Amino acid sequence: MKKVIVGGNWKMNKNVQEAQTLARQLCDRLSDVNFADIFICPPFVDLYPINIILREKESKIMLGAQNMHYEPKGAFTGEISADMIKSAGGKIVVLGHSERRHIFGEDDEYINKKVASALKNELIPLLCIGELLEERKAGKTEEVIESQLRGSLNGIEIDDPEKILIAYEPVWAIGTGITATPEQAQEAQKFVRKVLADMFGQSIADGIRILYGGSVKPDNAEALISQPEVDGLFVGGASLDAESFEKIVRATK
Repeated sequence: MKKVIVGGNWKMNKNVQEAQTLARQLCDRLSDVNFADIFICPPFVDLYPINIILREKESKIMLGAQNMHYEPKGAFTGEISADMIKSAGGKIVVLGHSERRHIFGEDDEYINKKVASALKNELIPLLCIGELLEERKAGKTEEVIESQLRGSLNGIEIDDPEKILIAYEPVWAIGTGITATPEQAQEAQKFVRKVLADMFGQSIADGIRILYGGSVKPDNAEALISQPEVDGLFVGGASLDAESFEKIVRATK
């Protein structure tokens, strides 16, 4: 049986001192949790300072980065490589987040290169997919999901389902306070698994953990995680508060 996984995406929040404080609070609050895998994705500048805290606290919380470049090094001002993430203690990297797609113009082909690089460098890519509100209203949810999955994973070989994570995040539910209903999340994530099965085989697809993200809060976490195809939760704003994030994690038990 797959272990539930809960992650926090801090986005562009928390300077080093603030991040260290939150990391210590999470380590203390979640030290007894063994029913779920937990990870946090702070800004790049916070990765190494938090890694030190996680090691000092002997915490099982995993560290993730919010993005990376696909090249190993070079003249890419402002970018960060897989090796840099690993050297700072990162185990996971978020790729294809809707904010990267729609604000920074990253397309499936570009994201595909990042996924390949992450896997090559033994980082776990957390691939984000999801439709815009107008696409859902137009009945194109499945079309968008399939296109993003196939484009972002084109040519990728997955022999171990633990090596990749997928997050279904309907764009209309990210940071808006509007959450997909548990039934909407279930329906979309069931389709995600169907596409993954077609691409990689049913056994691999069944083993890949698919997270739901989009205005996840303590009061909706239990209903979302109760859906058969929801293997975890990817939390935005609520992950910036230790008490809220703890409540979400404990709601998945």
